[in-house]
Amino acid sequence: MASGHPDVAARFVANDERLHWHDKAVWWVRQKRDVASAVVPDWEALRSAAAGIKRHTLSRLADYLEEFERNAVALGAQVHWARDAAEHNAIVHGLLVDRGVTKLVKAKSMLTEECKLNPYLEARGIEVIDTDLGERIVQLAEEPPSHIVMPAIHRRKEEIGELFQIHLRTRPGASDPSYLTEAARHHLRDKFLAAGAGLTGVNFAVAETGGLVVCTNEGNADMGTSLPPLHIACMGVEKLVPRERDLGVFLRLLARSATGQPVTAYSTHYQGPRPGAELHIVIVDNGRAELSGREAIRDSLGCIRCGACMNTCPVYRRSGGHSYGYTVPGPIGSVLAPARDPATFATLPFASTLCGSCADVCPVKIELHHQLLALRQEIARKHLVPWQKRTALRLAAWLFAWPRLYRFVGWMARRLVPLVPRRLLYVRWNTWGQQRELPPMPRHSFRARYRRLARGQS
Repeated sequence: MASGHPDVAARFVANDERLHWHDKAVWWVRQKRDVASAVVPDWEALRSAAAGIKRHTLSRLADYLEEFERNAVALGAQVHWARDAAEHNAIVHGLLVDRGVTKLVKAKSMLTEECKLNPYLEARGIEVIDTDLGERIVQLAEEPPSHIVMPAIHRRKEEIGELFQIHLRTRPGASDPSYLTEAARHHLRDKFLAAGAGLTGVNFAVAETGGLVVCTNEGNADMGTSLPPLHIACMGVEKLVPRERDLGVFLRLLARSATGQPVTAYSTHYQGPRPGAELHIVIVDNGRAELSGREAIRDSLGCIRCGACMNTCPVYRRSGGHSYGYTVPGPIGSVLAPARDPATFATLPFASTLCGSCADVCPVKIELHHQLLALRQEIARKHLVPWQKRTALRLAAWLFAWPRLYRFVGWMARRLVPLVPRRLLYVRWNTWGQQRELPPMPRHSFRARYRRLARGQS
């Protein structure tokens, strides 16, 4: 990442109009989540059950992976293992080349975004078409998704109309969502018919049965796996659940947390390949095993990619997904990215108020704010925090270690700061004051006021 989160976020914030409608649009989805969850009497019990299932699965991950492979192979699927993104991409490319496939239709898969599969295949002569509407929009715009559920949430309908006019030859100035969606549907229909293979992500993989579950709202994954003779399903090792009955817990949580729907429009179960076709499952680690060994942030592997933490996060809503510079933005991305590459993503754990709202809405109860705090401490230990901040924190720690000196400095500040000319107070080094005004200085400290109230004085 060339720039840290603060620099890229500053460019997003500079467009005041975009900032506010992005904030409102994402918060509207959070409000839908609240309404949808409130009508489920056992909502908190479901969250606790989901968290328990995920923790149990991660504690026996190797066993469940082997069980899943045995059962998937028994159903007629072929299972491939990839240690990292390079192996994943090579496996997918090999499957396509061996069958002479030059056109691939792809349903949403954050794992393939993480592995940068699209540019890898395109550089080798394979046309890749993202078939989710939001994913297709950002693909045509040649930019990454800004949200894991609503990848084009950063673009207004007028911008999408201009994009479609260029690429799909829609009417000039058209911005009606129904018209644009219909144009995309006709455009993608030809792509489905011409494709030699379909690729999907995996929402849940069931160890007990060897089956897969893919959840979409547009039916495009079903089209992509029903027409071509080859279905490639790519999944991270953490997508497992032990038993088929566990699915009921997660399917009730997923759509409500993601978009406020009672259920995802299409929850498709794949039990091996269809007659005359092939199903290849690529299981990817790509750093997940290392993450599972880190107690402070292990639970982040339980994420079911609903995006609820993004929809509630005041920082994400006001800085946009692209400011994170990582495949998965928002609070969960601020854990996953620096856990993998702390030097590149050192600013992300600080892109949070630590308000805990992300943990409150997480369907699997990941304590993201605690994990972000732990990562801040780790980044500080690795000296990846700017020297200015390190110096300020050392001075603060030294001051806090001397209570009498701390009280004296507070007493002096309350009397002297109001007398300092503004041009000397709001200077370049005072980054906090560049966007904020100091509050009026109180006449008395908290300690003094507390003592007065304790004595019954006002």
